[in-house]
Amino acid sequence: MSTMTDITGVSVGSRVAGGRSFTGLGAVTRAELSKLARRPAAWALVGTAVALNQIFAYVIPYFAYRGDTTGDFADGGSTPEQLLAGMMPASLVANTVGAFAVFVGALALVLGALVTGTEHTGGTLKTLLTQRPGHAAVVIGQVLAVIAAVGVGIVGLALTGALSAVVVGLAEGQTLVWTSVGDLASGLGAGWAILAMWGAIGAALGALLRAVAMPIGLGVVWILAIENLITAVSRSTLTSLAGLRDVLPGVNAGSLIGSILPSNGGAEGAPGVNTLVDGSRGLVTVLVYLVVAVVAAAFVTSRRDVA
Repeated sequence: MSTMTDITGVSVGSRVAGGRSFTGLGAVTRAELSKLARRPAAWALVGTAVALNQIFAYVIPYFAYRGDTTGDFADGGSTPEQLLAGMMPASLVANTVGAFAVFVGALALVLGALVTGTEHTGGTLKTLLTQRPGHAAVVIGQVLAVIAAVGVGIVGLALTGALSAVVVGLAEGQTLVWTSVGDLASGLGAGWAILAMWGAIGAALGALLRAVAMPIGLGVVWILAIENLITAVSRSTLTSLAGLRDVLPGVNAGSLIGSILPSNGGAEGAPGVNTLVDGSRGLVTVLVYLVVAVVAAAFVTSRRDVA
């Protein structure tokens, strides 16, 4: 059998050996990352995440801090001192990952759906499968690219947040006290697991439904509405739903975030952040959803005739 290679560096002989081969998975992942880097929609999602982070973690709190501070804060609102402390470098982890359970998680889901769904809507999956390894390797490489991309996005969020914290601290004459390296690593690592889960779920929906719009619509409605509704109902009228609530992806993501933030972390009031389940259980559940989504996407793509 010929050992010729195509432009991705994948052996033609290995490709012919069967669609189940994972040979060339690294080449597929690199190719998908290269495509993402050239896709305007991916950069738009990153820009949206950064803008939301800056507005809600720094811009609005700073204007509130510099505004009328003579009012009564006994109603449970943050005092000026608390607002300022929440913008300092010590709160960088809270300000970076606080929105991952809901808003930034929804953006990661959109990214995953775009990566897999557009191959179906654009009719390029057949060409993709003739030039690269088998079905499973292609879709797993796509998911790995999404996971790597959200990791890069988290670094960008942390860097822009750190810059804003330094600017606010210097402008207000504050001593810059940074969070420890261990807390930073554990916090951003937990955030990466959460966004990787949402991205993988989006990719699985894109592969399952062979579309972009429907997976995005269903995923965003689930994150922003359905999970919140189930959580609210389980706390009031239907407490029997607590068991279902505690296995939902968003609830466990929010509990994981809640477990890594100190009591004064500044994000305990962020949408989706909670302590409904233990942090360790939240991490395990998030990783289980991640693995199940990857397996489901690979299985569906491997079993489907795309000719």
